[in-house]
Amino acid sequence: MEKPQTTTEELNRSLGLWSALSIVIGTIIGSGIFFKQASVLDSAGSSSLALLAWVIGGVITLTSGLTVAEIGAQMPYTGGLYVYIENIYGRLLGFLSGWMQAIVYGPAIIAAVAGFMSILMTELFGLSAAWRVPLAVVTILAIGGMNLLDNRVGAGFAILTTAGKLIPIAAIIVFGLFFGHEDAIGQTVSQVQQSSGNFGVAVLATLFGYDGWILIANLGGEMKNPQKLLPKAIIIGITTVLVIYTLITFGVFRFLPADKIHQLGEGATGYLATAAFGKVGGRLLSIGIIISMMGTINGKIMTFPRIVYAMAKRRDLPFSRYLAYVTPKAKEPVVAIGFILALATVMMCFFDPDHLSDLCVFTVYCFYTLAFFGIFILRRRNKGKERPFSTPLYPWIPLISIAGGLFVLVSEVFNDPWGVVLFVGITILGLPVLWVVKEMDKRRQM
Repeated sequence: MEKPQTTTEELNRSLGLWSALSIVIGTIIGSGIFFKQASVLDSAGSSSLALLAWVIGGVITLTSGLTVAEIGAQMPYTGGLYVYIENIYGRLLGFLSGWMQAIVYGPAIIAAVAGFMSILMTELFGLSAAWRVPLAVVTILAIGGMNLLDNRVGAGFAILTTAGKLIPIAAIIVFGLFFGHEDAIGQTVSQVQQSSGNFGVAVLATLFGYDGWILIANLGGEMKNPQKLLPKAIIIGITTVLVIYTLITFGVFRFLPADKIHQLGEGATGYLATAAFGKVGGRLLSIGIIISMMGTINGKIMTFPRIVYAMAKRRDLPFSRYLAYVTPKAKEPVVAIGFILALATVMMCFFDPDHLSDLCVFTVYCFYTLAFFGIFILRRRNKGKERPFSTPLYPWIPLISIAGGLFVLVSEVFNDPWGVVLFVGITILGLPVLWVVKEMDKRRQM
Protein backbone atom coordinates (compact mmCIF):
# COMPACT_ATOMS: atom_id res chain seq x y z
CA MET A 1 0.00 0.00 0.00
CA GLU A 2 1.30 3.39 -0.89
CA LYS A 3 1.54 6.14 1.66
CA PRO A 4 -2.01 7.48 2.22
CA GLN A 5 -2.98 10.32 -0.05
CA THR A 6 -2.69 13.79 1.34
CA THR A 7 -5.17 16.64 1.37
CA THR A 8 -4.72 20.35 2.00
CA GLU A 9 -4.24 20.05 5.74
CA GLU A 10 -2.01 17.39 7.33
CA LEU A 11 -1.35 16.31 10.91
CA ASN A 12 1.61 17.79 12.78
CA ARG A 13 4.76 15.61 13.01
CA SER A 14 5.75 16.90 16.45
CA LEU A 15 5.81 13.97 18.92
CA GLY A 16 9.15 12.93 20.45
CA LEU A 17 10.26 9.96 22.57
CA TRP A 18 8.99 11.22 25.93
CA SER A 19 5.60 12.07 24.47
CA ALA A 20 5.41 8.65 22.79
CA LEU A 21 6.46 6.82 25.98
CA SER A 22 3.96 8.78 28.05
CA ILE A 23 1.20 7.89 25.62
CA VAL A 24 2.12 4.17 25.69
CA ILE A 25 2.43 3.94 29.49
CA GLY A 26 -0.38 6.41 30.16
CA THR A 27 -2.75 4.65 27.79
CA ILE A 28 -2.05 1.19 29.23
CA ILE A 29 -2.10 1.99 32.95
CA GLY A 30 -5.65 3.03 33.61
CA SER A 31 -8.56 1.16 35.11
CA GLY A 32 -7.56 -2.46 34.45
CA ILE A 33 -4.93 -2.96 37.13
CA PHE A 34 -7.12 -1.24 39.74
CA PHE A 35 -10.49 -2.81 38.91
CA LYS A 36 -9.64 -6.22 37.47
CA GLN A 37 -7.90 -7.72 40.52
CA ALA A 38 -11.08 -9.42 41.79
CA SER A 39 -12.28 -10.72 38.41
CA VAL A 40 -8.82 -12.11 37.60
CA LEU A 41 -8.66 -13.76 41.03
CA ASP A 42 -12.19 -15.18 40.71
CA SER A 43 -11.45 -16.70 37.31
CA ALA A 44 -8.03 -18.05 38.30
CA GLY A 45 -9.31 -19.49 41.59
CA SER A 46 -6.19 -18.72 43.64
CA SER A 47 -3.91 -15.75 44.21
CA SER A 48 -0.86 -17.62 42.89
CA LEU A 49 -2.61 -18.34 39.60
CA ALA A 50 -3.95 -14.78 39.50
CA LEU A 51 -0.41 -13.39 39.83
CA LEU A 52 0.73 -15.83 37.13
CA ALA A 53 -2.13 -14.63 34.89
CA TRP A 54 -0.90 -11.02 35.17
CA VAL A 55 2.65 -12.12 34.30
CA ILE A 56 1.51 -14.25 31.34
CA GLY A 57 -0.69 -11.40 30.12
CA GLY A 58 2.36 -9.13 30.26
CA VAL A 59 4.55 -11.62 28.39
CA ILE A 60 1.90 -12.04 25.67
CA THR A 61 1.68 -8.25 25.39
CA LEU A 62 5.46 -7.83 25.25
CA THR A 63 5.91 -10.47 22.52
CA SER A 64 3.02 -8.85 20.66
CA GLY A 65 4.70 -5.45 20.93
CA LEU A 66 8.05 -6.79 19.72
CA THR A 67 6.33 -8.38 16.73
CA VAL A 68 4.28 -5.32 15.78
CA ALA A 69 7.29 -3.01 16.29
CA GLU A 70 9.00 -4.59 13.27
CA ILE A 71 5.86 -4.17 11.16
CA GLY A 72 5.19 -0.62 12.36
CA ALA A 73 8.74 0.56 11.68
CA GLN A 74 8.20 -0.34 8.01
CA MET A 75 4.86 1.52 7.78
CA PRO A 76 5.18 4.72 9.85
CA TYR A 77 1.86 6.21 8.78
CA THR A 78 -1.19 7.44 10.66
CA GLY A 79 -3.68 4.59 11.14
CA GLY A 80 -1.63 1.87 12.88
CA LEU A 81 -3.22 -1.59 12.71
CA TYR A 82 -5.56 -0.49 9.90
CA VAL A 83 -2.55 0.37 7.72
CA TYR A 84 -0.66 -2.80 8.66
CA ILE A 85 -3.52 -5.20 7.86
CA GLU A 86 -4.28 -3.53 4.53
CA ASN A 87 -0.65 -3.57 3.48
CA ILE A 88 -0.24 -7.25 4.33
CA TYR A 89 -3.65 -8.74 3.44
CA GLY A 90 -5.31 -6.28 1.10
CA ARG A 91 -8.05 -3.68 1.08
CA LEU A 92 -10.96 -5.77 2.40
CA LEU A 93 -9.36 -7.04 5.62
CA GLY A 94 -7.69 -3.68 6.09
CA PHE A 95 -11.07 -1.98 5.96
CA LEU A 96 -12.61 -4.44 8.45
CA SER A 97 -9.68 -3.83 10.80
CA GLY A 98 -10.25 -0.08 10.66
CA TRP A 99 -14.02 -0.43 10.88
CA MET A 100 -13.70 -2.68 13.93
CA GLN A 101 -11.48 -0.15 15.71
CA ALA A 102 -13.54 2.89 14.70
CA ILE A 103 -17.02 1.48 15.33
CA VAL A 104 -16.53 -1.24 17.96
CA TYR A 105 -13.20 -1.35 19.76
CA GLY A 106 -12.27 2.33 20.12
CA PRO A 107 -15.57 3.68 21.44
CA ALA A 108 -16.11 0.55 23.57
CA ILE A 109 -12.73 0.73 25.27
CA ILE A 110 -13.18 4.46 26.02
CA ALA A 111 -16.64 3.69 27.41
CA ALA A 112 -15.28 0.83 29.55
CA VAL A 113 -12.47 2.90 31.11
CA ALA A 114 -14.81 5.87 31.69
CA GLY A 115 -17.33 3.49 33.26
CA PHE A 116 -14.76 2.12 35.70
CA MET A 117 -13.58 5.65 36.50
CA SER A 118 -17.11 6.81 37.28
CA ILE A 119 -17.49 4.00 39.85
CA LEU A 120 -14.55 5.43 41.77
CA MET A 121 -15.79 9.00 41.35
CA THR A 122 -19.24 8.22 42.82
CA GLU A 123 -17.61 6.47 45.77
CA LEU A 124 -15.23 9.39 46.29
CA PHE A 125 -17.99 12.00 46.33
CA GLY A 126 -20.60 9.82 48.05
CA LEU A 127 -22.99 9.87 45.08
CA SER A 128 -25.50 7.24 44.03
CA ALA A 129 -24.91 4.83 41.14
CA ALA A 130 -27.28 6.93 39.02
CA TRP A 131 -24.47 9.50 38.65
CA ARG A 132 -22.02 7.07 37.04
CA VAL A 133 -23.01 7.54 33.40
CA PRO A 134 -23.39 11.37 33.58
CA LEU A 135 -19.97 11.70 35.25
CA ALA A 136 -18.36 9.43 32.67
CA VAL A 137 -19.93 11.36 29.78
CA VAL A 138 -18.87 14.77 31.14
CA THR A 139 -15.30 13.51 31.65
CA ILE A 140 -14.80 12.14 28.14
CA LEU A 141 -16.36 15.25 26.60
CA ALA A 142 -14.01 17.50 28.60
CA ILE A 143 -10.94 15.45 27.63
CA GLY A 144 -12.20 15.28 24.04
CA GLY A 145 -12.56 19.05 23.99
CA MET A 146 -8.94 19.42 25.06
CA ASN A 147 -7.88 17.17 22.17
CA LEU A 148 -9.48 19.54 19.68
CA LEU A 149 -6.45 21.75 20.32
CA ASP A 150 -2.91 21.13 19.05
CA ASN A 151 -1.72 17.51 19.53
CA ARG A 152 1.02 18.81 21.83
CA VAL A 153 -1.71 19.73 24.34
CA GLY A 154 -2.90 16.12 24.49
CA ALA A 155 0.70 14.89 24.62
CA GLY A 156 1.46 17.31 27.46
CA PHE A 157 -1.59 16.08 29.38
CA ALA A 158 -0.35 12.51 28.80
CA ILE A 159 3.02 13.37 30.36
CA LEU A 160 1.39 15.05 33.39
CA THR A 161 -1.10 12.25 34.04
CA THR A 162 1.56 9.56 33.55
CA ALA A 163 3.72 11.27 36.15
CA GLY A 164 0.68 11.74 38.41
CA LYS A 165 -0.42 8.12 38.21
CA LEU A 166 2.97 6.94 39.48
CA ILE A 167 2.04 8.32 42.95
CA PRO A 168 -0.88 5.96 43.68
CA ILE A 169 1.00 3.11 42.01
CA ALA A 170 4.08 3.65 44.16
CA ALA A 171 1.91 4.02 47.30
CA ILE A 172 0.11 0.71 46.69
CA ILE A 173 3.32 -1.15 45.87
CA VAL A 174 5.31 0.20 48.84
CA PHE A 175 2.51 -0.25 51.37
CA GLY A 176 1.58 -3.71 50.14
CA LEU A 177 5.13 -5.02 49.99
CA PHE A 178 6.43 -3.57 53.24
CA PHE A 179 3.36 -3.19 55.46
CA GLY A 180 1.03 -5.94 54.25
CA HIS A 181 0.87 -8.98 56.51
CA GLU A 182 -1.77 -11.19 54.89
CA ASP A 183 0.63 -12.87 52.47
CA ALA A 184 -2.28 -14.09 50.36
CA ILE A 185 0.00 -15.68 47.76
CA GLY A 186 -1.14 -19.30 47.52
CA GLN A 187 -4.62 -18.71 48.97
CA THR A 188 -7.65 -20.00 47.08
CA VAL A 189 -11.04 -18.31 46.77
CA SER A 190 -13.63 -20.35 48.60
CA GLN A 191 -16.72 -18.56 47.26
CA VAL A 192 -16.04 -18.46 43.54
CA GLN A 193 -19.10 -19.00 41.37
CA GLN A 194 -18.86 -21.80 38.85
CA SER A 195 -19.65 -19.39 36.03
CA SER A 196 -16.80 -17.01 36.83
CA GLY A 197 -14.45 -18.57 34.28
CA ASN A 198 -11.10 -20.33 34.25
CA PHE A 199 -7.39 -19.54 33.94
CA GLY A 200 -7.79 -18.61 30.27
CA VAL A 201 -10.48 -16.09 31.17
CA ALA A 202 -8.21 -14.75 33.93
CA VAL A 203 -5.46 -14.07 31.37
CA LEU A 204 -8.04 -12.49 29.09
CA ALA A 205 -9.06 -10.12 31.91
CA THR A 206 -5.43 -9.06 32.45
CA LEU A 207 -5.10 -8.25 28.76
CA PHE A 208 -7.70 -5.51 29.23
CA GLY A 209 -5.30 -4.10 31.82
CA TYR A 210 -2.46 -4.21 29.28
CA ASP A 211 -4.63 -2.93 26.45
CA GLY A 212 -3.54 0.22 24.64
CA TRP A 213 0.06 -0.69 23.81
CA ILE A 214 -0.55 -0.59 20.04
CA LEU A 215 -2.39 2.73 20.01
CA ILE A 216 0.82 4.74 19.71
CA ALA A 217 1.11 3.24 16.21
CA ASN A 218 -1.95 5.27 15.21
CA LEU A 219 0.20 8.37 15.69
CA GLY A 220 3.02 7.14 13.42
CA GLY A 221 2.39 10.02 11.02
CA GLU A 222 2.83 12.53 13.85
CA MET A 223 6.18 11.30 15.24
CA LYS A 224 9.44 13.06 14.46
CA ASN A 225 11.30 9.83 13.59
CA PRO A 226 8.77 6.98 13.70
CA GLN A 227 11.09 4.27 12.35
CA LYS A 228 13.22 4.58 15.48
CA LEU A 229 10.81 6.02 18.04
CA LEU A 230 7.90 3.63 17.49
CA PRO A 231 9.71 0.36 18.36
CA LYS A 232 11.53 2.03 21.27
CA ALA A 233 8.32 3.47 22.76
CA ILE A 234 6.43 0.17 22.44
CA ILE A 235 9.16 -2.01 23.96
CA ILE A 236 10.21 0.28 26.83
CA GLY A 237 6.58 1.14 27.60
CA ILE A 238 5.29 -2.44 27.76
CA THR A 239 8.27 -3.66 29.79
CA THR A 240 7.76 -0.86 32.33
CA VAL A 241 4.06 -1.68 32.67
CA LEU A 242 4.73 -5.43 33.07
CA VAL A 243 7.01 -4.77 36.04
CA ILE A 244 4.58 -2.27 37.60
CA TYR A 245 1.57 -4.58 37.24
CA THR A 246 3.39 -7.54 38.79
CA LEU A 247 4.45 -5.43 41.78
CA ILE A 248 0.96 -3.94 42.25
CA THR A 249 -0.69 -7.37 42.20
CA PHE A 250 1.85 -8.77 44.63
CA GLY A 251 1.31 -5.73 46.89
CA VAL A 252 -2.49 -6.20 46.85
CA PHE A 253 -2.13 -9.89 47.77
CA ARG A 254 0.23 -8.97 50.59
CA PHE A 255 -2.40 -6.66 52.07
CA LEU A 256 -5.76 -8.38 51.42
CA PRO A 257 -6.77 -12.04 51.76
CA ALA A 258 -8.16 -13.73 48.66
CA ASP A 259 -11.72 -14.08 49.97
CA LYS A 260 -11.79 -10.39 50.91
CA ILE A 261 -10.74 -9.35 47.40
CA HIS A 262 -13.48 -11.59 45.99
CA GLN A 263 -16.04 -10.06 48.36
CA LEU A 264 -15.06 -6.46 47.55
CA GLY A 265 -15.01 -7.00 43.78
CA GLU A 266 -14.37 -3.75 41.86
CA GLY A 267 -14.03 -1.90 45.19
CA ALA A 268 -10.95 -3.84 46.36
CA THR A 269 -8.44 -1.14 45.42
CA GLY A 270 -10.54 1.63 47.01
CA TYR A 271 -10.82 -0.42 50.21
CA LEU A 272 -7.05 -0.97 50.25
CA ALA A 273 -6.43 2.77 49.80
CA THR A 274 -8.69 3.71 52.74
CA ALA A 275 -7.44 0.90 55.00
CA ALA A 276 -3.82 1.71 54.26
CA PHE A 277 -3.83 5.50 54.40
CA GLY A 278 -6.96 6.42 56.36
CA LYS A 279 -10.01 8.28 55.09
CA VAL A 280 -8.14 11.37 53.86
CA GLY A 281 -5.22 9.40 52.47
CA GLY A 282 -7.60 6.98 50.81
CA ARG A 283 -9.42 9.85 49.14
CA LEU A 284 -6.15 11.34 47.88
CA LEU A 285 -5.11 7.96 46.53
CA SER A 286 -8.49 7.56 44.83
CA ILE A 287 -8.01 10.98 43.21
CA GLY A 288 -4.62 9.78 41.93
CA ILE A 289 -6.24 6.68 40.42
CA ILE A 290 -8.94 8.83 38.78
CA ILE A 291 -6.21 11.03 37.26
CA SER A 292 -4.56 7.83 36.03
CA MET A 293 -7.76 6.82 34.26
CA MET A 294 -8.17 10.28 32.78
CA GLY A 295 -4.71 9.89 31.28
CA THR A 296 -5.75 6.58 29.76
CA ILE A 297 -8.91 8.08 28.29
CA ASN A 298 -6.82 10.96 26.91
CA GLY A 299 -4.45 8.56 25.17
CA LYS A 300 -7.33 6.68 23.60
CA ILE A 301 -9.08 9.85 22.47
CA MET A 302 -5.79 11.03 20.95
CA THR A 303 -5.26 7.81 18.99
CA PHE A 304 -8.59 6.27 17.88
CA PRO A 305 -9.81 9.27 15.85
CA ARG A 306 -6.61 8.93 13.81
CA ILE A 307 -7.95 5.60 12.52
CA VAL A 308 -11.20 7.29 11.47
CA TYR A 309 -9.14 10.06 9.86
CA ALA A 310 -6.92 7.57 7.96
CA MET A 311 -9.96 5.66 6.69
CA ALA A 312 -11.74 8.85 5.68
CA LYS A 313 -8.67 9.98 3.75
CA ARG A 314 -9.07 6.84 1.64
CA ARG A 315 -12.83 7.46 1.35
CA ASP A 316 -13.65 4.20 3.11
CA LEU A 317 -16.37 5.65 5.36
CA PRO A 318 -19.67 7.45 4.84
CA PHE A 319 -19.21 11.24 5.09
CA SER A 320 -15.45 10.81 4.53
CA ARG A 321 -15.16 14.40 3.35
CA TYR A 322 -16.16 15.62 6.83
CA LEU A 323 -14.43 12.90 8.88
CA ALA A 324 -11.10 13.70 7.19
CA TYR A 325 -11.35 17.40 8.04
CA VAL A 326 -8.31 18.79 9.84
CA THR A 327 -8.35 22.25 11.42
CA PRO A 328 -5.99 24.67 9.63
CA LYS A 329 -4.31 25.96 12.79
CA ALA A 330 -4.27 23.10 15.32
CA LYS A 331 -4.05 20.35 12.64
CA GLU A 332 -6.56 18.19 14.56
CA PRO A 333 -9.17 15.79 13.04
CA VAL A 334 -12.00 17.41 15.01
CA VAL A 335 -14.93 15.67 13.28
CA ALA A 336 -13.32 12.25 13.74
CA ILE A 337 -12.83 13.03 17.44
CA GLY A 338 -16.49 13.99 17.78
CA PHE A 339 -17.53 10.79 16.00
CA ILE A 340 -15.60 8.55 18.43
CA LEU A 341 -16.92 10.46 21.45
CA ALA A 342 -20.53 10.12 20.26
CA LEU A 343 -20.23 6.33 19.85
CA ALA A 344 -18.49 5.98 23.24
CA THR A 345 -21.32 7.91 24.90
CA VAL A 346 -23.93 5.58 23.40
CA MET A 347 -22.03 2.48 24.57
CA MET A 348 -21.71 3.85 28.10
CA CYS A 349 -25.49 4.03 28.32
CA PHE A 350 -26.13 0.42 27.26
CA PHE A 351 -23.19 -1.78 28.33
CA ASP A 352 -21.65 -2.87 31.63
CA PRO A 353 -17.96 -1.79 31.64
CA ASP A 354 -16.61 -5.14 32.89
CA HIS A 355 -18.38 -7.15 30.17
CA LEU A 356 -17.55 -4.52 27.57
CA SER A 357 -13.84 -4.69 28.38
CA ASP A 358 -13.57 -8.45 27.79
CA LEU A 359 -15.38 -8.25 24.45
CA CYS A 360 -13.14 -5.34 23.37
CA VAL A 361 -10.04 -7.45 23.92
CA PHE A 362 -11.50 -10.37 21.94
CA THR A 363 -12.48 -8.16 19.00
CA VAL A 364 -9.12 -6.45 18.61
CA TYR A 365 -7.14 -9.68 19.08
CA CYS A 366 -8.80 -11.09 15.97
CA PHE A 367 -6.80 -8.54 13.99
CA TYR A 368 -3.77 -8.53 16.27
CA THR A 369 -3.34 -12.22 15.51
CA LEU A 370 -3.56 -11.54 11.77
CA ALA A 371 -0.85 -8.89 12.20
CA PHE A 372 1.36 -11.35 14.11
CA PHE A 373 1.13 -13.82 11.20
CA GLY A 374 1.90 -10.90 8.92
CA ILE A 375 5.50 -10.60 10.08
CA PHE A 376 6.30 -13.87 8.29
CA ILE A 377 4.59 -12.62 5.13
CA LEU A 378 6.55 -9.36 5.20
CA ARG A 379 9.87 -11.13 5.79
CA ARG A 380 9.23 -13.31 2.73
CA ARG A 381 7.93 -10.40 0.64
CA ASN A 382 10.82 -8.05 1.55
CA LYS A 383 13.57 -10.66 1.61
CA GLY A 384 17.00 -9.03 1.35
CA LYS A 385 15.72 -5.53 2.15
CA GLU A 386 16.99 -3.64 5.19
CA ARG A 387 14.55 -3.29 8.11
CA PRO A 388 14.49 -0.25 10.48
CA PHE A 389 13.83 -2.68 13.36
CA SER A 390 13.99 -6.48 13.58
CA THR A 391 12.10 -8.52 16.16
CA PRO A 392 14.65 -10.29 18.41
CA LEU A 393 14.65 -14.09 18.74
CA TYR A 394 12.76 -14.45 15.46
CA PRO A 395 10.72 -16.63 14.82
CA TRP A 396 10.10 -17.57 18.47
CA ILE A 397 8.81 -14.19 19.67
CA PRO A 398 6.21 -13.94 16.84
CA LEU A 399 5.19 -17.57 17.43
CA ILE A 400 4.58 -16.85 21.14
CA SER A 401 2.50 -13.80 20.23
CA ILE A 402 0.44 -15.91 17.78
CA ALA A 403 -0.10 -18.60 20.42
CA GLY A 404 -1.16 -15.90 22.90
CA GLY A 405 -3.58 -14.40 20.38
CA LEU A 406 -5.20 -17.76 19.60
CA PHE A 407 -5.41 -18.46 23.33
CA VAL A 408 -7.36 -15.24 23.85
CA LEU A 409 -9.77 -15.94 21.01
CA VAL A 410 -10.55 -19.53 22.01
CA SER A 411 -10.98 -18.59 25.69
CA GLU A 412 -13.52 -15.87 24.96
CA VAL A 413 -15.47 -18.00 22.45
CA PHE A 414 -16.00 -20.63 25.15
CA ASN A 415 -16.63 -18.08 27.90
CA ASP A 416 -19.10 -15.75 26.12
CA PRO A 417 -20.18 -17.11 22.70
CA TRP A 418 -23.19 -14.78 22.32
CA GLY A 419 -21.12 -11.69 23.10
CA VAL A 420 -18.58 -12.83 20.53
CA VAL A 421 -21.33 -13.27 17.93
CA LEU A 422 -22.60 -9.73 18.64
CA PHE A 423 -19.22 -8.03 18.25
CA VAL A 424 -18.17 -10.12 15.24
CA GLY A 425 -21.54 -9.33 13.66
CA ILE A 426 -21.01 -5.59 14.12
CA THR A 427 -17.56 -5.95 12.52
CA ILE A 428 -18.90 -7.87 9.50
CA LEU A 429 -21.61 -5.23 9.12
CA GLY A 430 -18.83 -3.04 7.75
CA LEU A 431 -18.86 -4.98 4.46
CA PRO A 432 -22.20 -3.67 3.17
CA VAL A 433 -21.22 -0.20 4.40
CA LEU A 434 -18.04 -0.35 2.32
CA TRP A 435 -20.01 -1.56 -0.72
CA VAL A 436 -22.48 1.33 -0.42
CA VAL A 437 -19.69 3.90 -0.02
CA LYS A 438 -17.83 2.62 -3.08
CA GLU A 439 -21.00 2.48 -5.18
CA MET A 440 -21.74 6.10 -4.28
CA ASP A 441 -18.18 7.06 -5.26
CA LYS A 442 -18.61 5.35 -8.65
CA ARG A 443 -21.85 7.22 -9.32
CA ARG A 444 -20.22 10.54 -8.47
CA GLN A 445 -17.41 9.87 -10.92
CA MET A 446 -19.81 8.95 -13.78
